[in-house]
Amino acid sequence: MKVRFAPSPTGALHIGGARTALFNWLLARGAGGRFVLRIEDTDKERSTPENVEQILDALRWLELDWDEGPVFQSGSEARHREAVDSLLASGRAYRSRATAADVAAWKATHGDERGFRGEPEQDGAVRLRVPEDGDTTFEDLVVGEVRSPNRSMDDLVIARADGTPLYNLAVAVDDLDLEITDVIRGNDHLTNTAKQLLIIQALGATPPRYGHLPLLHGPDGKKLSKRHGAASVQELRDAGYLPGAVRNYLALLGWGAGDDETILSTEELVRRFDIGGVQRNPAQFDERKLRWLNGRYMRELSIAELTAALEAFYGRTALGPAVEISAEKLQTLADFWPLCGFIFDGPVDDPPARERWLGSDGLAALAAARDALAATEAFDVASIEAALTGVVERRGCKPRDVYQPLRVALAGRPVSPGIFETVAVLGRETTLARIDVALNL
Repeated sequence: MKVRFAPSPTGALHIGGARTALFNWLLARGAGGRFVLRIEDTDKERSTPENVEQILDALRWLELDWDEGPVFQSGSEARHREAVDSLLASGRAYRSRATAADVAAWKATHGDERGFRGEPEQDGAVRLRVPEDGDTTFEDLVVGEVRSPNRSMDDLVIARADGTPLYNLAVAVDDLDLEITDVIRGNDHLTNTAKQLLIIQALGATPPRYGHLPLLHGPDGKKLSKRHGAASVQELRDAGYLPGAVRNYLALLGWGAGDDETILSTEELVRRFDIGGVQRNPAQFDERKLRWLNGRYMRELSIAELTAALEAFYGRTALGPAVEISAEKLQTLADFWPLCGFIFDGPVDDPPARERWLGSDGLAALAAARDALAATEAFDVASIEAALTGVVERRGCKPRDVYQPLRVALAGRPVSPGIFETVAVLGRETTLARIDVALNL
């Protein structure tokens, strides 16, 4: 088996494109085949080196390695022109100066349901002769039988008048030259397949198998876009998702393992993935479900592994103690700093929190907590818990009436990891200093 992922470098790699890459990669790895990366860079204005690097960067982050490439479609233009010349020489293609208006006039005479048929001319664009009778048919690995009546297809333009080969010709020739056995791509390419089959047949070659993946929709059933949240691989990375969780989630968009299993390691995905299990209907990308799955993956990491991931994500060091007390609350890497940043940067400024929790009763509770913490000989979690529990009991109040003023003094807001663990990580000196600041506001 030999498959390919063939993105156009016109921007960041979309989540739908990433899923296509993943499905091809899983097929190749599961079958002991080869995965080719081909860059379809014929749009010279948008196909910049920066855009190419975005695709490579996204695939590297997803840990989808390729066996061949990147192969650049622009580098095969001479081969594409050669194929056009051979089709002209064999009579399977012809030159035509027919314009869009000419095609419309022809259809007005012959019927809108008829495909345009031109006559050979000395110059002009190159059109492939489409058979008048029969159907162009293939068995799609996902969709099933796809049948296109030849009579309804226009003679296909395969090269411009200046000889520049067009998309369908280039793709068909590249797939043949790379010896691709299976073309797995998005459903938006389904209408191109009959055209590419006609080109391949005219060249006297054997076509690959084709499978077209359902498109991705948001939870509202509409085509996935930025309004649904992250739309590219880089946005998922920047939002703090783990590559393994993203691979797992993307694999389940339109494919199922058959036993409702949700958490599948990459090794399991390679072993179990089958293109025959891909559904025909559009799959829904729901970032809330990805967050949940990512949280599960994060909790599978050791504290050392999670600390390393967070330090790489934030470009900081010495995060270990804070990671240890917050790990259970995190669903993405990006959740860490909003929860624990105060440990390193000091309390945030949250006037509503001060107003609610640092009134006269709150300040009195905070002062009592300070006295208890200052008097504690050991400053470990157990000793801190005993000291603060004693304050609650002596004041005859609810725990939150002591702990929330203390949180606001330490973090600036009433949200933090566990209060006893937070105090222990901050240490006696910093804890008392922050309480003193709050008491003197």
